[in-house]
Amino acid sequence: MSTERIRIALQKSGRMADDSLNLLKNCGLHVTRSRDQLFCRIKELPIDVLLVRDDDIPNFVSSGICDLGIVGDNVYSEMKCGAENFSATVLERLGFSQCRLSIAVPENGAINSVADLANTTIATSYPNLLQQFLKANNIQAKTLVMTGSVEVAPRLKIADAICDIVASGATLTANNLTELQIVLQSEALLIRPQQKFSPEKEAIINRLRARMQGALRAEDSKYVMMNAPRVAVDQITKLLPGCDSPTIMDLNKEGMVAIHAVCRESVFWETMERLQAAGASAILVLPIEKMMA
Repeated sequence: MSTERIRIALQKSGRMADDSLNLLKNCGLHVTRSRDQLFCRIKELPIDVLLVRDDDIPNFVSSGICDLGIVGDNVYSEMKCGAENFSATVLERLGFSQCRLSIAVPENGAINSVADLANTTIATSYPNLLQQFLKANNIQAKTLVMTGSVEVAPRLKIADAICDIVASGATLTANNLTELQIVLQSEALLIRPQQKFSPEKEAIINRLRARMQGALRAEDSKYVMMNAPRVAVDQITKLLPGCDSPTIMDLNKEGMVAIHAVCRESVFWETMERLQAAGASAILVLPIEKMMA
């Protein structure tokens, strides 16, 4: 019996941590936490979880301390831009914890376009990504590196603009800032080192990855059932979002069928209204708990 285990690094607190642990739960994996809350063991698969700061995760994976990591694209890309001999690579884009790295400027100020950033000072916690963006746009600007509360820099007159993470935009509004340009669209990534592991470790990683893909597909998918006239099947099928081939079953009423379909996109009220207008009735939209291709 193999004693091989893999170690996965997760953010220890915050929205990314909650989303990552929830993904593991949806994969049927239960995390048993130790007293210090930094090291956890999964019972169902040979996996250990290390809870660390988000900016430690890329280096832990690149250096081989951990075999996998879940981290935001913003942190991964910033580290990749600035590190030498960086070997962590993206295994899967996970889609959750979405945000964006944006340049923001004071409302009603003198900066109204990317070109206006020339000869300004921009405060940021992401100097590598900012410099990459400025270079790509042929802009000369000074970078002021800050580790927190970047949004106050223009108000304190120590910077003309900021480059920071934006989720809802509420923090920008509270500081009288407005988005000028998106630098990077970010989401959670599953990363691993470029080098190959033993066949046993690769098998564990592939098994975990398949469960993650299934859990994420189930989260985004819905099972849709309805009754409809057979003559309306083609029209209704075209209205079902992300559906390849629905199941059609005859009902005990001439000319009527039941349509069952897995929709891999969100089913909104507007979609249901269009289905009803096409002749569908008794429309049910149900969540999917688990899914495997």
